[in-house]
Amino acid sequence: MGIRKLRNSIGRKVKALRLEKGLSQEKFAECVNMSREHISCIERGKNLATVETLYNMAEFFGIDIKSFFE
Repeated sequence: MGIRKLRNSIGRKVKALRLEKGLSQEKFAECVNMSREHISCIERGKNLATVETLYNMAEFFGIDIKSFFE
């Protein structure tokens, strides 16, 4: 899998998980101590989240970090 596909795949998963929780980007960003703009870029596949960011998101959602790569 290329980096572009990886960014897009992770972004789709983050967005789906956020929507399942019924959170806006702004509220989710507050919960994980990030900016709304950064969340938006991750969800759109513009930025690849760092391992630390993915870990924090996984903790928030109560999932294993590996779930972002499945």
